[in-house]
Amino acid sequence: MAGYQNTKKKEHAFQTIGKDLKADQISNLVLLCGEEQYLVHWAADLLKDRYVEKACESLDFTRLDPEGLTVDRIKESCETLSMLSAKRVVLIPEFPPALGKKLKGFSENDEKELLEYLKNIPETCLLIITAGLPDPKSKKKSKLHAAMGKLGTVYDFGPLTGAQLRSFIQKRLKAAGKTFRNSIVDMLMADSGYGNKEIDYNLYNLENDIKKIIAHSDGDEILSSDVALTISTNLETNVFAMLDAISRNRKDEAYRLLHNLLVSGESVYGLLALIVSQLELILEVKEMREEGLTPFQMQKLLGIHEFRIKKAMGVTEKYSVDGLKRILCKAYEIDGNIKTGLLEQNLALELFIAEI
Repeated sequence: MAGYQNTKKKEHAFQTIGKDLKADQISNLVLLCGEEQYLVHWAADLLKDRYVEKACESLDFTRLDPEGLTVDRIKESCETLSMLSAKRVVLIPEFPPALGKKLKGFSENDEKELLEYLKNIPETCLLIITAGLPDPKSKKKSKLHAAMGKLGTVYDFGPLTGAQLRSFIQKRLKAAGKTFRNSIVDMLMADSGYGNKEIDYNLYNLENDIKKIIAHSDGDEILSSDVALTISTNLETNVFAMLDAISRNRKDEAYRLLHNLLVSGESVYGLLALIVSQLELILEVKEMREEGLTPFQMQKLLGIHEFRIKKAMGVTEKYSVDGLKRILCKAYEIDGNIKTGLLEQNLALELFIAEI
């Protein structure tokens, strides 16, 4: 069977921070980090709005950009008393040391001094540090990350799961005064590309697509045509459509989809990597299905959104396991031929469609 790993579910950081706020249990040291930067920025705004009076924001809130930052400046900001707000809030956004990275002008001694100061942050201050996603090759946490976890709270915002993503979409459609059927949300979840690690698509992209859908909609109700026209250029959607066309022996349709992807400026290497990734997923789902696993069990084992599994299941019906393995081997071969210069890139992809 193709390899896959188990993924344990846990409460999402946005749920945890919501509960902590409700219980008034936010520590005065907070690190907001993770893959989903949309939620990192959302959480920073949430904390600021909770503890800083809007009328006193210019006095009780300080943003300290990392460039040229000194420990003395951090101390001065944290130790300044708030005027009328519940706390003085100090934000250091995208702070490289939180990821174990160097910051120009901020020495190791500066970092040591900061780590020592974190032990004595005034109770009247809320210090928020934000960071991105750590280098996946580095298994060791930064000293600052470890200290924030020990002395305060670290909220690590990963991608949303199916139910959370559904709620995210629904809230934004409702806020725009739009009505919609559940199938519309299903369609957007399935075709947007969110949750696919092979393409660069996050909540910022999704929110932008939702805004486009709302703008395209003429009436009060969001229709499937609104969604289809907005996300028709999505890479993952078109790759699935191309593989589906090949499975139905509609080579003309597959060539058209390939041509559209190539003329749209998609990288051949990126496109082929996604084709390989989708074929590997379809093969895993096919093998699991033949073993009698349910979509829920597949989701738990593969650690991906259920709508990607459902989309893959729709393609598996048209392929055998041996057939999928043969196509996957051909994709590996084409990839090698392109990288070694044996075949011209576009021609190689056209031959891939012709030979399977």
